[in-house]
Amino acid sequence: MTDSVKFFLPEEKMPKAWYNLAADLPVPLPPPLHPGTGQPLGPDDLAPIFPQAVIAQEMTTERWVDIPEPVRDVYRLWRPAPLVRARRLEKALGTPAKIFFKYEGVSPAGSHKPNTAVPQAFYNQQEGVKRLSTETGAGQWGSSLAFAGSLFGIEVEVFMVKISYNQKPYRRALMETYGARCIASPSSLTSCGRAILEKDPHSNGSLGIAISEAVEVAATRDDTKYALGSVLNHVCLHQTIIGEEAMLQMEMADAAPDVVVACTGGGSNFAGLAFPYIRENIKNGGKTRIVAVEPASCPTLTKGQYAYDFGDTGHLTPLVKMHTLGSTFMPPGSHAGGLRYHGMAPMVSHVKELGLCEARAFAQTECFAAAVTFARAEGIVPAPESSHAIKGAIEEALRCKAEGSAETILFNLSGHGHFDMQAYTDYFAGNLKDLPYDERELEAALSSLPQLS
Repeated sequence: MTDSVKFFLPEEKMPKAWYNLAADLPVPLPPPLHPGTGQPLGPDDLAPIFPQAVIAQEMTTERWVDIPEPVRDVYRLWRPAPLVRARRLEKALGTPAKIFFKYEGVSPAGSHKPNTAVPQAFYNQQEGVKRLSTETGAGQWGSSLAFAGSLFGIEVEVFMVKISYNQKPYRRALMETYGARCIASPSSLTSCGRAILEKDPHSNGSLGIAISEAVEVAATRDDTKYALGSVLNHVCLHQTIIGEEAMLQMEMADAAPDVVVACTGGGSNFAGLAFPYIRENIKNGGKTRIVAVEPASCPTLTKGQYAYDFGDTGHLTPLVKMHTLGSTFMPPGSHAGGLRYHGMAPMVSHVKELGLCEARAFAQTECFAAAVTFARAEGIVPAPESSHAIKGAIEEALRCKAEGSAETILFNLSGHGHFDMQAYTDYFAGNLKDLPYDERELEAALSSLPQLS
């Protein structure tokens, strides 16, 4: 094995196609359903909010989808992203394990999110769309779509979950720098937002609420389409460039992972790294363990039901089969705002149901402790969301230490935390608490899941 620390793939080796796991699943993905009729959704049902190219990618079962050259041209601003051997972390942990991470924080927006923001903006521009509405939790997605919109001449309006809007003013500033408008959600600009505020004027908001507001704007304006940063199939598809690059880079390192780890909120960065490895497990009977790590305060994969549910609080979206805590569930406020979502990507949920991945949940203070350990060893301050993947990787490395096992661990460092320093300030001051979710609220939300005949 080489002594190198960083593995850079030449630009000409950047993948030219995204990978679609739907082509290789042993059991087909349950179809999305129309919220009114309960019947499987057709392309025409999605036309009011998505461009045709995105709808086609959402529904395709083709194994490979070509990346348009204008998208690849923008990708070259930061891709291929580096693969890094975390040698200093290995030493700090005293583990015989070899730890690698794929670093997505090198993008202009600081995370993996532009991998899908750029193609979505491109496809909308190609169909003459002038305006996009979207939601964002911690602000990673909102800033990424703002960046992409600036490149393709599209106006972007972002509904940002209110607790994150207040916690992360620099994310708002970044979106505005790229030319987007950022609005705290719930807002008084939509009927959904006004209804929420009438019930709770001090609502912290949630991704489910912000999605409802953004979808309502797209559905009621002829000049606006909707763009989503996670959950749906086309988003997971776009992110697989992460795993396809990682496979080539692991070959450069003369290594192959025994364990692949990524954080999960809506599921996009997990899908991006994990889906190509799941493909190899399916095709070749491989034994690479795939581990999804989520917050204990919003434990969708570990505590949620696998059922049809709405993707938003206002019930404007199609019904999809996923692990869910219930569309009305309000997770407690946390600094990992990008992971505060009641549902999990249908494809990721399906993979979990088929036994093709594992799931673990950790509290935010232990994740921040892991992030600090990582930062002091490797020098990169991770985003709060990404700290969950680091915690998962460290747990695997310590298991290897206890077992005397020299396994290879690969995790996705999905973004840096340079706009999240208030979270670290709170952590060092002892003000960061592990807030439990309300068991009664979860029970009530699950009891109100749609009843399908």
